[in-house]
Amino acid sequence: MPDETWIEEGQAAPAFTLTADDGSKVRLADLRGAPVVLYFYPKDDTPGCTKEACAFRDRSKELAKLGAKVLGVSPDDAASHAKFRDKYTLNFPLLADLDHKVAEKYGAWREKNMYGKKSMGIQRSTFLIGANGKVAKVWKKVSVDGHDEQVIAALKALE
Repeated sequence: MPDETWIEEGQAAPAFTLTADDGSKVRLADLRGAPVVLYFYPKDDTPGCTKEACAFRDRSKELAKLGAKVLGVSPDDAASHAKFRDKYTLNFPLLADLDHKVAEKYGAWREKNMYGKKSMGIQRSTFLIGANGKVAKVWKKVSVDGHDEQVIAALKALE
């Protein structure tokens, strides 16, 4: 049974290495020194996930100005991620968490109840990791509309 606890603000962000949409390996440790927007989403090319990814894509200049690296994570494989990236010209890495181990470490892998049917899956959530490798802000149940605004506001507050 996965642990029901979330990684909370002030805790060290759990380390990981995952394969990105371009086949490269992304290690969280390599990104130290810059803030990281790590967001977990259920599935490539579904309405909410597309809207969220496109919002981050469209704000990429602002995010870059704030020094932030955006990483999207879902249980889809790298080939699925590459298709999703190309379809919407996404300009940040999408990471394949096939066995949802990283989602579990952060608390984003949880029981979902869809029309009375229980299953395990990704709860849409975002972790803002400071340059020091500690979690600065957590959004546990992301509502896609306006989420990009919230993330940018939190990044500005880090400075």
